[in-house]
Amino acid sequence: MRGQAYHPPPPERTHAATAHPGRRGRLVKLAAAGVAAAVAGLLTMTVASGSASAADNPYQRGPDPTRSSVAAVNGPFANTSVAVPTGYGFNGGRIYYPTDTSQGTFGAIAISPGYTALFSVELAWMGPWLASHGFVVIGIETNSRNDFDTARGTQLLAALDYLTQQSPVRDRVDPNRLAVSGHSMGGGGALSAAIRRSSLKAVVGIAPYSPSSNLANDRVPTMVFAGQADTVVTPSYATGLYNSLPATTESAYLEVAGADHGFMVGRSNPVLIRTMLPFLKMFVDNDARYSQFLCPLADNSGVVSYRSTCPLLPTTPTTPPPTPSDTPPPTPSGTPTTPPTTGPPGTASLVVGAQSGRCLDVPNASRANGTRVQLWDCNRQANQQWTYTSTRQLRVYGDMCLDAAGSGNGAAVQIYGCHGQPNQQWTVNANGTISGVQSGRCLDVWSTANGAQVQLYDCHGQTNQRFTLTPVA
Repeated sequence: MRGQAYHPPPPERTHAATAHPGRRGRLVKLAAAGVAAAVAGLLTMTVASGSASAADNPYQRGPDPTRSSVAAVNGPFANTSVAVPTGYGFNGGRIYYPTDTSQGTFGAIAISPGYTALFSVELAWMGPWLASHGFVVIGIETNSRNDFDTARGTQLLAALDYLTQQSPVRDRVDPNRLAVSGHSMGGGGALSAAIRRSSLKAVVGIAPYSPSSNLANDRVPTMVFAGQADTVVTPSYATGLYNSLPATTESAYLEVAGADHGFMVGRSNPVLIRTMLPFLKMFVDNDARYSQFLCPLADNSGVVSYRSTCPLLPTTPTTPPPTPSDTPPPTPSGTPTTPPTTGPPGTASLVVGAQSGRCLDVPNASRANGTRVQLWDCNRQANQQWTYTSTRQLRVYGDMCLDAAGSGNGAAVQIYGCHGQPNQQWTVNANGTISGVQSGRCLDVWSTANGAQVQLYDCHGQTNQRFTLTPVA
């Protein structure tokens, strides 16, 4: 039971949006200021109770919040940043983090820019803003500025894996409290990442464009922003996306008055700041002190419509899940048990997808560290010739290795100079899957088309994870 609904009278001035009659949550129409103040007074006891329970929360960071503090661009934590190089499954970026080391680890969020955009130009202001409120932030540049949503989602997951496993601030990050966000195609990428990695604590799509899927399989607490004047990702499109969420997924939707598609590009937006921060605090930090700002909406200025699954209370902190074993999962019943066709160690082979019939390929015959591998029509050129060695490496060009940029679901698979570490070692299994020694996860493709990028994912033995090593000679 989600509590008793409050239905305020309509405002004196009607801004555009009409409630979508979907089944999800409740619609909170804008109320007059006096009504909002009265509601806030009625909630005093509830807020006090939330603060009391937060005192026992090991993830709580920062002083008790106020309406002015959640609306502040500069929070209570001093922070700094460090550049991220390319070569980890995304095109580099920047990490922003609190300098305080006295409060333990912090939750983290990865952020992607929109189509053709750069994080450094579009959303860089979000880094110091969120870091000043007690989060570690990694803003990414994408491998291609034309990457679609699924590719951006893969890169966001690779960025989180880098942040928690390899980055210079990995000891400041709690790997079990992670979130993703993005604008436009980057927002669609964040939603794609959430669908693929349900262990994420929150996802925020800002005017998200998600051409590859709806949100029917999204189990991660989800926030969606729309702009009233956005003609690219219209409020109708954003509402439809929001309505596709399962009824059991905690969520919130805001339409920002007068906002176009770039309402947060290169500058902060007061509505986004005072609502996105509480959502992240509640679900990444399990901090119930922030529920007072969203349930109900404490400040409706600049908001056309607001919907949520209030009370939006986060789950009680639990013991982190065990680290995945390095041993690949058992072969599912019903999958082939005969070994795939392979040449002897040291033989150059094509790695051919069972589902697509296409080959594992290095785009444009690139030799650059961090180049993502893809599927492409088999042409037997050097950029498709892989040698499986006695040390379990898959080598291309003789000195470059197939390399996993992370170990989680969705981690990027790329080429990198051979160094012999476990993230460059692979097991060619009897059922045709190829699993990483470090992760235990399998090479996986989401599409059969030319250019489909390869990633890691939990082994299930379906045709999109099965490959044949066919000798070139």
